[in-house]
Amino acid sequence: MALANEELKDYEWLSKMYADTYYPNFLVDKIKAILLDLCEQIECEQPESEESLLKLTHAATERINDLAEEFSENNSELETVAREFMADEFRVVLSAYGFHEIDIEDAIAPRDW
Repeated sequence: MALANEELKDYEWLSKMYADTYYPNFLVDKIKAILLDLCEQIECEQPESEESLLKLTHAATERINDLAEEFSENNSELETVAREFMADEFRVVLSAYGFHEIDIEDAIAPRDW
């Protein structure tokens, strides 16, 4: 499914992680896929409450958490710098869909990174 949100159609996801050789591109691709899936879920479900949106962002965050071991196996990790890069991407998603009032720390609360 192609994203309907015009702001995100041509967005360059995780460009800072792709530019840093510390993060294997094939693993960054997996994070990008999770973020795109989150966008598709938001477009499909059109959450109207903070609670319903947070269920989606928390599920996406937990899917990213599940990649930690794979990053480690590839001599990388989801550390402080990656955390900031990914938090920025979640901010982009929240903003693009009009959820400006939701704190990013709430959106990614179950993070292990």
